[in-house]
Parts: sequence; structure tokens; C-alpha cells
Amino acid sequence: MIAGTDLFPERLATRNPQGTPKWRPDAAQAFDPRPGEAQLTDITAQMPDWLNRWMANHRITLWGMADLRGFTTPQDAHGIGFPRALAFAIPMNPNIMAAIQDGPNQAYADEYARVNTRINQLSRALAADIQHQGWRAQPLAASVRSDPVQIKGDFPHKTAATRAGLGWVGRHCQLITRPFGSWVRLGTVFTDLALPCGPPVERHFCGKCRRCVEACPAKALRGQGWYPGLPREAILDVYACDRWKKTHYFQYHGGHNCGICSAVCPYGLKGLKKRPSPN
Repeated sequence: MIAGTDLFPERLATRNPQGTPKWRPDAAQAFDPRPGEAQLTDITAQMPDWLNRWMANHRITLWGMADLRGFTTPQDAHGIGFPRALAFAIPMNPNIMAAIQDGPNQAYADEYARVNTRINQLSRALAADIQHQGWRAQPLAASVRSDPVQIKGDFPHKTAATRAGLGWVGRHCQLITRPFGSWVRLGTVFTDLALPCGPPVERHFCGKCRRCVEACPAKALRGQGWYPGLPREAILDVYACDRWKKTHYFQYHGGHNCGICSAVCPYGLKGLKKRPSPN
């Protein structure tokens, strides 16, 4: 998934809402290997019953609230932005993902479309239910290039996801989660619903791995490790990526699909045998 030119438009403040310093590339070892996971579980347990039931009924297991104060979000009909967003991840079929390490196929293109359709349906339904509770809400389309020149959407799903604590951004410019690796698609619903947020993930956990960088046929990945505020261009040559897909894989959604970099990611592969394929 490709989003905004400034892929992670993090606020300029040096401290996040919880008061902890923002991560610097030279300070990685100061963090616990799995920061925020226990806190994320605790926070979702603090969510209202109706929202926990909604997520359970729709089989959404990885979700959270993102604090977006200080970010420029899409605006509602009255021209007002949103201070928060509910972010969630829907896993792709792992067998399909594992099969595209040499390039996309029709099964992947169909799965990509299926999951995007489900995300859009879920996002619209969730926004409607939040509005029913008396709050503002607005869904973000799963995969729409509102700016085809800059190759970006209205807001980066990955920004909401990292701020909600769902995962980090890998060297392939995709969100990596602990349960599913990067074999996910993301949903975002902007809202002013007042709920606990975060904790945000503020560093990557790719170590020295460069499998995605080496596998990219377009040589579009620069190998840079992510941290909040890093521009998209430091990680990905989006134009090289786009050209390769349109030249070699145009038959799949007009050249919007590749997936090789995600398919080779060890975080997805290591969980392949541990989880059933999604319905």
C-alpha cells in the first residue's frame, strides 16, 4: 500500500502524549523488544462494551485508537478535522501471500480486492455506529490514490496504525504486526470519540534483515530503518515501484499489485504454520 508523500507526518513535539521521548535512530537499544503490547491489551480492555462487541462480532482481533492531535486529517462536512482514529488490521490469506514471492498472481489480486472491499464495508459500518453513539466519524477508503501525481491517499493508514500501537513500518514501507507480519490490509475511521489511545510504536523491529530490499525487482527500497517522522522517500522510491508494477504487472488492477517485498518478510512467513487461513 502506498500513501502520502510524507508517509509519517509525525507532530513536531519531542514528546508523545504519554510523556515518553520520541525514538531516535541511535537510541533503539533503550527500548524493550516488544514495547506497548501489554499496554495495548490493557487499553482495549478499557474500551466500551459496545465497541469490544462490535470488533468481536466482526472478527477483528487487532485494533486500537490513535491520537492524531497535531496531524492534518481529512475534514468532515463542516471543514473540521478529527483528533483521533480507530485503526484496525485485516489479515490476508497467508497461503496466498506465501505463494507470491516470485511475483503476484490472480489469486493475490482477487484476495487484495476481497480484503479491501471488506475493509471498506467495515469502516462504513463502524463510522455509522460511532455516529449512532453521538460522535463524529468518517471512514478512510482502503486503497484510493486521491493524488495520482504524488501517488498518495488522503491520509496514511500506517500513521494511524503505528499511533494506535498495531505495529511498525518495515524496510518495505509496509506495516508489520506481531500476529500477522505485514500480511495485512489496514482500515481507519477518523473520529472524535473519546477513548484511550496508543501506546504508539516508535521504532522498527527489523534488526539487520534486508530480505525485502534484496527481493524488490524494481530496486525501489532504500534499506532505511523506520522511525516516526521519517519521510516516505527515505524508505521507498515510490515512482520506481509504480513504474515497475505498471510495466510488469498491469494485468493486476492496472499495475497496483506486486506484494513481493511483503511476501518474503520473515514476520509473515514464521507465522504461516501457526494460524489458519482467514475466511
